[in-house]
Amino acid sequence: MDHRIEKDHLGEKKISENVFWGIHTQRALENFRLTGLCVAPSLIRALVMVKKAACLANHELGYLPESKAKAIVAACDEILSGKFSDDWPLDALQGGAGTSTNMNVNEVIANRAIELLGGKKGQYELVHPIEDVNMHQSTNDVYPTAVKVAAILGCKTLSDAAAKLQGCFQQKEKEFAGTVKMGRTEMQEAVPLTLGAEFAAFAEAFARDRWRAFKCEERLRVVNLGGTAIGTGLTAPQRYIFLVIEKLREITGLGLSRGENMVDTTANTDAFVEVSGILKAHASNLVKIANDLRLMNLLGEIGLPQLQSGSSVMPGKINPVILEAVMQAGLKVMANDLLVTEAASRATFQICEFMPLLAHALLESIELLTRADGMFSEHVAGIKADPEKCQAYVDQAEGSVTAFVPLFGYDKAAELLKEFRVSKQKNLRRFLEERLGKGVVQKILSPQNLLSMGHKDHGKNTEGS
Repeated sequence: MDHRIEKDHLGEKKISENVFWGIHTQRALENFRLTGLCVAPSLIRALVMVKKAACLANHELGYLPESKAKAIVAACDEILSGKFSDDWPLDALQGGAGTSTNMNVNEVIANRAIELLGGKKGQYELVHPIEDVNMHQSTNDVYPTAVKVAAILGCKTLSDAAAKLQGCFQQKEKEFAGTVKMGRTEMQEAVPLTLGAEFAAFAEAFARDRWRAFKCEERLRVVNLGGTAIGTGLTAPQRYIFLVIEKLREITGLGLSRGENMVDTTANTDAFVEVSGILKAHASNLVKIANDLRLMNLLGEIGLPQLQSGSSVMPGKINPVILEAVMQAGLKVMANDLLVTEAASRATFQICEFMPLLAHALLESIELLTRADGMFSEHVAGIKADPEKCQAYVDQAEGSVTAFVPLFGYDKAAELLKEFRVSKQKNLRRFLEERLGKGVVQKILSPQNLLSMGHKDHGKNTEGS
């Protein structure tokens, strides 16, 4: 036979012999056909870690015999090594607060454990998905715990990616330190600075993102595992509740802790909203900085790596495609933040029914940002400056005269600017050199003076001094 028959309290279902899932997963597969996107692999891995922790705790306390426990742990380890990647078919969005995904994991682990014990898939008297794999658990404590584990691990990787991006901008800060250019405000030329200083500001923004992502573990480390259905621990032995978190800490290597009030930890998901806000802040920086680089490339101040043809009709056109992709990733993360917020706010009483949407949006954001940071890092490393073009803008910009205000005051600077306009000359630097001398102009518009953090104030005599 190419299928087996499985039963639940609703009836029977044919299950293909080629798959490790069972009737609960099959029903969910037929019920939920929304996005065409599967549950995040990082969430599946985290759920398997939780199942392994629960198995070890239950075995140590004598609730699972050694043969079953060994088979369940072995099945979990195989999944964590990358096997059975085709056995997680469920749509990312589903009703039931994640119960279908929890049962999917229970059934795959159980059926693989059955095989390891010499049985055939579906022989649940050997290892039962609910009675054994899901022992002393509920979707309502397992699923949120797994989301937190997946998010913490993801944020650690994201922090590393943001650190690399920060480093790439810092390298450009050094490389462009001597290139003077015009600063701009309100899409207008303002006063001069250096290209290095501009890239330093970008690096500082990503430094904050790196640190915030790293600190996300503190916001997610409190879990409700052991709280079962609504956080009261009903149906779970007290010793298990205290032990299972220790096992999960050992398996994940994370500093997890059991919530002091697990009714709160089960019912309220605001920690995810807080972390999503941190991700949105990083997305905001990515969009802003990528767009700044697009404009600087348009102005010719920098040259972006040329990666692919930009038009099917305009020969030779090259578009800033990486920056555009990074910006789109950032916008998607901003949209996901709204979904996380809405899902958390629409929880009722002791559970967040919309955890699948929350989990998918949050974990997708972490993955998107990590990949975007990697793409961005490679791209930034190839950026070249055009010092001559930057200098040309400075030489022509009327805003450059602001640098001379400390030398002879606002009114004198305004007079010089008025003379410049009347003269119809195009090069303000040359005009100033003719009146003030090349040495003075060179000193005032030097990178050192522009970035000296204010001019030297020798003080003024006041009455009574």
